[in-house]
Amino acid sequence: MPSAFSAAESLEDRQASFVVLGGGAALVAALAGGGWVALHYQLDSAEIAAGQTVYSAHCASCHGAKLEGQLDWQTRLPNGRMPAPPHDASGHTWHHSDDQLFTIVKKGVSAVVPDYESDMPGFVGVLTDDEVRAALEYIKSTWPEGERKVQARRSGTN
Repeated sequence: MPSAFSAAESLEDRQASFVVLGGGAALVAALAGGGWVALHYQLDSAEIAAGQTVYSAHCASCHGAKLEGQLDWQTRLPNGRMPAPPHDASGHTWHHSDDQLFTIVKKGVSAVVPDYESDMPGFVGVLTDDEVRAALEYIKSTWPEGERKVQARRSGTN
C-alpha cells in the first residue's frame, strides 16, 4: 500500500497527520518506510472513510449499519439460505483471508464455496476493485487488535 505521505513531508507533518480510528482503541504506531504502520495493520484513514461510504451504500442494508448482521444469523432461513452474518468481531469475517473476502464480495460466496447458495450478490460491475478493498479496510478497521492479527496472518500480511 503506498504511503499517504510524500517524501518531502517532515516528521512533524507526518506525526500531525496521523489519525487513530476505531472507537477510541489505542494503537501503537511507528514510522516505517515513509508511512505510519500500526502493529500488524496499516491504517489509511482516507481509504477507511471511502470504505465506510461504500459499506453504507452497498452492504449495510443486509449486514447492518453497525456491522451487526441479520438477527439469528447462524440459523437457516425458510429458503435454506443463511442470513447475512455480522462483519464485526462477533462474526466470522475475520476468519477469512483478504483474497477470500475480496472474491466473495466481487463474485459471491459460491466463488469460494462451490454450489453454495446465498442471498448475497456478487458486485462485479457494481463496485470497482478499489471500492471493494476500501469497504474491506473499513470493516477490518473496526475489529479489535486480536482479530486483526489473526486475519492478517491468514492473509499473509503480518
